[in-house]
Amino acid sequence: MQLAFPLFLSLLIVVPLLIFALRGLREQTIVPVIRFSDFKHGFAAGIRQMQDTFSVKVLPILRVMRFVVLVLLIISLARPQLSQSREHKFTEGIDILLVLDISESMRAEDFEGSNRIQTAKLVVNDFLTHRQNDRIGLVVFAGESFTLCPLTSDYSVLVELLRDVEIGQLEDGTAIGDALATATHRLRASKSKTKIVILLTDGENNAGSIEPGAAASFAQSFEIKVYTIGMGKEGGARIPYADTTFGKRYREVLTYLDEDTLKQIANITEGRYFRATDTQSLKQIYAEIDRFEKTKFETINVVAHKELAAYFLIPAVLLLGTEILLSNTVLRKIP
Repeated sequence: MQLAFPLFLSLLIVVPLLIFALRGLREQTIVPVIRFSDFKHGFAAGIRQMQDTFSVKVLPILRVMRFVVLVLLIISLARPQLSQSREHKFTEGIDILLVLDISESMRAEDFEGSNRIQTAKLVVNDFLTHRQNDRIGLVVFAGESFTLCPLTSDYSVLVELLRDVEIGQLEDGTAIGDALATATHRLRASKSKTKIVILLTDGENNAGSIEPGAAASFAQSFEIKVYTIGMGKEGGARIPYADTTFGKRYREVLTYLDEDTLKQIANITEGRYFRATDTQSLKQIYAEIDRFEKTKFETINVVAHKELAAYFLIPAVLLLGTEILLSNTVLRKIP
């Protein structure tokens, strides 16, 4: 509780001063004396009987009530208040398009016993668990690109769609330019102040009709930042294939990662390029992007004051009315 005008409390000093002043006046008052005969059962006995009545005994209560009324009125003037603080949070979400390469080379098993696509899906899924209040979509690409999930805040739907992503769903190849253009097309109408694309691939642009540089300029014109991730070890990786006679077999394939193109895309859009050569480094990359692109929270504190003066003023008025009523009826004094 706080007081709007605490200076009024200084008036409380008047109360004890009034008490002492009235006591002094009462002691100095000259009591008129009437001489009368002291009859044993006469007038004096009647006076003594009147002094012992209940009304005479409770008469000082009127004086107490007056002082209580004065104290309550002074407190009301100080305007006691109860402060109620509330926080209003406004979030400014980020629109994110995840662009995932699902070409045949993503079958390569060079990530701690798992292939690239499964590792990427697990890390992306972990990235989703750390986001909130953002709209996130998913574009997959190989020789062509496809929006698997438009921007949504329902992450459970996105996780289900990501789980079902498999290599071979699209024509083979690596159409990086087309994939970035598809993501830009999805983001360009967004009203979010922050729009980003996280593009993961393990190859070079060898399909599609749009050059990566042109797609990057297209994204930059809509203020879309692109983070590019090059995935895979240098020197090639083993890619499994199905043999009708011997079952699962492997062939050594040298997959070429065009880092220059990925760096160019990142530079044009003011993003960053990362290289992931193992599962841990890929996790660190997505964790770093998560730190870079945080949802903005704006907190506004609203303080509401509840006036408590009425809780003191109303009793004061009631006590004053009661005092006036009693002093003019059952506790009336004859001058």
